[in-house]
Amino acid sequence: MPPDSQVSETTQLLIAWAEGNAVALDALAPRIYPELHRLAVGFMNREREEPILQPTALVHEVYLRLIDAQNVSLEGKAHFFAICAQMMRRILVDAARKRAASRHGGGLGRIHLDDVAHLNLSRRNDRQLIALNDALEALAQGDTRKAKVVELRYFGGLSVEETAAVLKVSVETVTRDWRLAKAWLLVQLKGAAGSRGPELAQSAIG
Repeated sequence: MPPDSQVSETTQLLIAWAEGNAVALDALAPRIYPELHRLAVGFMNREREEPILQPTALVHEVYLRLIDAQNVSLEGKAHFFAICAQMMRRILVDAARKRAASRHGGGLGRIHLDDVAHLNLSRRNDRQLIALNDALEALAQGDTRKAKVVELRYFGGLSVEETAAVLKVSVETVTRDWRLAKAWLLVQLKGAAGSRGPELAQSAIG
């Protein structure tokens, strides 16, 4: 753990950034880079084929978005990294949409939701990522917290305990929300997969 003075200074810089101080982000950069890179590497480690972006490039894209961010409602360091995880999700989904649009044919394929490490971000799985993102946004319309649990655990690579800390709920609540959210997403993804629904459901809950 870093000294209290360092934690306090980092928090002050985060608050200054959230209030629109661009200079604060420059001072924050060396402090937040290791954690951002860890999050990015977590995404890439789940891939089995060619990735959409390399970890360093993904961190760079997040940093560019942080520069443009204004009047951010921030509740602390953990919340800041949750925001970064959301940015990573959007960057990867945008990249997947562009790459999928450049190709023809192809279905959703198999989507595994039992283990956060199972869904890949490879070329042939762009449509999977897009389908999951669309279903997640639909979930957020009805239950924001459950959608956040999925976003933090899958896209952010956070543990159950870390997710609970960010959302300020119990570990039991996160565990329950994670289970129920996966079940809800399965129903949505079965519909998106059409005729491949039974195979999709079996692979996801098997």
